[in-house]
Amino acid sequence: MNYTLKNLPERTVKPRQLGITMAMDKGMSVRQAEDFMSVAADHVDIVKLGWATSAVTPRLKDKIQVYIEAGVPCYFGGTLFEAFIIRDQFDDYRKLIDKFGLRYAEVSDGSIDLDHDKKCAYIEKLAKDVTVLSEVGSKDADKIIPPYKWIELMQKELDAGAWKVIGEAREGGNVGLFRGTGEVRSGLVQEILTKIPFEKIIWEAPQKAQQVWFIKLLGANVNLGNIAPEEVIPLETIRLGLRGDTFLHFLGLERKRDNSTPAFQND
Repeated sequence: MNYTLKNLPERTVKPRQLGITMAMDKGMSVRQAEDFMSVAADHVDIVKLGWATSAVTPRLKDKIQVYIEAGVPCYFGGTLFEAFIIRDQFDDYRKLIDKFGLRYAEVSDGSIDLDHDKKCAYIEKLAKDVTVLSEVGSKDADKIIPPYKWIELMQKELDAGAWKVIGEAREGGNVGLFRGTGEVRSGLVQEILTKIPFEKIIWEAPQKAQQVWFIKLLGANVNLGNIAPEEVIPLETIRLGLRGDTFLHFLGLERKRDNSTPAFQND
């Protein structure tokens, strides 16, 4: 913070286990990554190299080094994992992680049909060497997974060794946890939270309205993912109640505003 304000919600500090912001790099250049880290490194906990963009991004090793030097771990998107698995190249995938010196990996099955026991076996194997994030949910908007199944899959993947489970939303925030309109499937989220500790879940929430919804539900230190680089600083202000969407929320004044208390009406 560049100055002091009273009554801000307390934010966790890095290295965080809670209040994580996972940013999505969809193919930025080395220079863009340097600029990104120069302003946002304190507020970013992990960077995902989106889906399989790493396969065609120039100077990939140099860019990864930018993140490493900034103290921000990065990892290949889950779709790349799936691309290796469907081609029966799991060992090659492990070698790729080693080649680029990555300490994190994502295991997902959003684009392929993967037996869940096999998915958990991949998690278990990778977890011996790196920190594993596993993604639950399909990228197919027509494939609706019932809440009890989300819970079952998440718990099994945590038991297999996943550090966090990720609730699928894609980079657009319009599948999985969300309806095609971007609206949160609130009943699904509430039911998941009856069984899975909220600190174990990273909710993909690329849209501002989605971020606001989760912060109001679970507080400033909810784990959020698929955040666009240019939205990391704005997200931090939402977490701190320094943007209109949560301005009164952390001061306990929303009820008064909603009841049209004159002191909080706009001119």
